Amino acid sequence: MEHTLNGCGCGINKKGCCRNSHQKLSTFDWLCDLPETQQDTDYVEVQFKNTRKGYFLNSTKIPLEKGDVVAVESSPGHDIGEVTLTGRLVLLQMNKQHINPEKYEVKRVYRKAKETDIEKFNEAKAKEQETMIKARQIAESLKLNMKIGDVEFQGDGNKAIFYYIADERVDFRQLIKVFAETFRVRIEMKQIGARQEAGRIGGIGPCGRELCCSGWMTNFNSVSTSAARYQDISMNPQKLAGQCGKLKCCMNYELDTYVDALKDFPSKEIQLETLDNTYYHFKTDAFKSAVSYSTSQNFGANVVTISAERAKEIIALNKKGIKPDSLEDKINDDEVVKKVDYDNVIGEDSLTRFDTQKRKKTGKSNHRPILKKKNQNPDQPNDQNRNENPIAN
Repeated sequence: MEHTLNGCGCGINKKGCCRNSHQKLSTFDWLCDLPETQQDTDYVEVQFKNTRKGYFLNSTKIPLEKGDVVAVESSPGHDIGEVTLTGRLVLLQMNKQHINPEKYEVKRVYRKAKETDIEKFNEAKAKEQETMIKARQIAESLKLNMKIGDVEFQGDGNKAIFYYIADERVDFRQLIKVFAETFRVRIEMKQIGARQEAGRIGGIGPCGRELCCSGWMTNFNSVSTSAARYQDISMNPQKLAGQCGKLKCCMNYELDTYVDALKDFPSKEIQLETLDNTYYHFKTDAFKSAVSYSTSQNFGANVVTISAERAKEIIALNKKGIKPDSLEDKINDDEVVKKVDYDNVIGEDSLTRFDTQKRKKTGKSNHRPILKKKNQNPDQPNDQNRNENPIAN
């Protein structure tokens, strides 16, 4: 096998490269450059259309690499998919998906796909769009509260999987009979959520990158508006909703960090009392450890930003019945405030210790260097020196 150097930096050829995958939810094969790990197991990961994956046993020891198109066992017939993982990493992925090989019904890899298999697969795939449109019309005629999101034909064309979205339970027994009579294939109905549908369709998010549900997410946790409140995100529904129409999954990424950071802040419900006004919580900046207060409870008016420690001090004073003059902590003129540019927390030297400081020029110097002419006796002053030094004369 010829080894070439790819853009990913591994020494595997282009076909088995760890990054070489056009499939959605592809896994980075960080063990691809260790040949001894590729023979640890006979299980391989095969991915089909969009995000559907399966684990199959290569019982006949077919030499398979990442990117090979194979024919695998299905019920009934066979299916066509692409090998996306081989070796030890397959066992780790199966453990992550809670798939026990002893309890899991293992299906086999038949062979590498032949030209006839690819032709049948392309013929079946070409009928998916037309079948989906016709299926939506049939579901609407039966007045079923559901949406056919996608249709996937098996590689041999003997079975079709209909992915649908429904807010409530749907009785589609009559629908399956009509589908079987219309399309002449075995019908399988599979319910998915709005986030799974967005992952299957794909797209670009407002961040400019591929959708997380289409790129790497497999488990979808519930997202609530409280995540936006903890992070002080604008409660604009158009900005909070993703392409699936649900709240963005990325709102949960940093939620735990914000919750831990806000434990050191005073409660938002506590009001601060001064001699002049009553201040209400307006905004919390977890990065700067600052809290903003407003004299109005509904909008920002006379907003004052103070540190969290100062807010705690005022709360303690208010509990004692003391009202300070203002929220700001006044500094006496005699106190010197020193600005710290570098915080030495691990015993390192300052990063600017080698920087040379330029001296500031206070003014122009009146002293000019005296230029001596060549072959001139220093004991005899010339006319120029006599005129410049009248005191000496």
